[in-house]
Amino acid sequence: MKIFLPLIAVLALVGIALAGVELANLQVFFGIVIPYAALAVFLGGLVYRVLKWARSPVPFRITLSCGQQKTHPWIKSSTLDNPHSTAGVIGRMALEILFFRSLFRNTRLELRKGPKLSYEWEKWLWLAALAFHYAFLMILLRHLRFFTVPVPFFVNALDQLDGFFQISVPALYLSDIILVAAATYLFLRRIVIPQIKYISLPADYFPLFLILGLATSGILMRYLLRVDVEAIKELTIGLAAFRPVVPAGIGSLFYVHLFLVSVLFAYFPFSKLMHLGGIFLSPTRNLANNNRMRRHINPWNYPVKVHTYDEYEEEFRDKMQAAGLPLEREASGDLKPAGLPLEKE
Repeated sequence: MKIFLPLIAVLALVGIALAGVELANLQVFFGIVIPYAALAVFLGGLVYRVLKWARSPVPFRITLSCGQQKTHPWIKSSTLDNPHSTAGVIGRMALEILFFRSLFRNTRLELRKGPKLSYEWEKWLWLAALAFHYAFLMILLRHLRFFTVPVPFFVNALDQLDGFFQISVPALYLSDIILVAAATYLFLRRIVIPQIKYISLPADYFPLFLILGLATSGILMRYLLRVDVEAIKELTIGLAAFRPVVPAGIGSLFYVHLFLVSVLFAYFPFSKLMHLGGIFLSPTRNLANNNRMRRHINPWNYPVKVHTYDEYEEEFRDKMQAAGLPLEREASGDLKPAGLPLEKE
């Protein structure tokens, strides 16, 4: 059920959009109201999650176990795995954000004959994740041509670069193929590998099905079930300018695509997809490990009321004397000399 429930949910979303447009003529609702509502939820949720993370106290630098810290001059420190400077942190963050460095170093544990435990690199996961994210970014940037007039030069350049492998009219976008292939691999990995399948939840499958539904509806609109692109651009530019109008004859498939996009936007801040923003607020990544160079004091340390031994001895002096316990000070307050031999009587 943890696989079929998200699939049924995505199919239900498709059915809701189709029924709403085809049967109830709710083009305005699905073309204007839903996108604006999704954008408001997305921005509000994004701000909420970021503020919630920002309020989390991080009084000390969290030391990572990988790489040598900066210690003595003759010991070489790891400037990227364990940076002690801002430049090192920027380098570590750049490698993490652009190339998923921690995922590249991910290993897989396997029990082999013997029995023997072995750790293996899992480069296919890293490659699929990298391809998926860059293909998604390329598609997002390409879609700017629907919201801008004139279309920026870099969008046209990306469009030509993405469609240079032209084997049909319209051009076949490589990012579409890569996105579907990578998302399919990530899905198959969750159902083929028993350990991954065991720990996978409906929240892991739902975004994959949702993105596959988005990609499928987009590909269908571009290559098989043609829609009125001019009318779509009139609607999207109106949405961007906050003067929306719904032209006639756009096609139901576009509303399905737009509805799935809206659901993804509204779902984003409250899901695991929010790692897009969380990586920037991760203390293990964005803080320099200079614990051995600087003293970090807890900023909310409160004064602690202590009871010193002198105060304790003064309070219980009579009882200690009666019990024959040794005292540090005489009744006059003079400190008894320590380390001197006891006087012989």
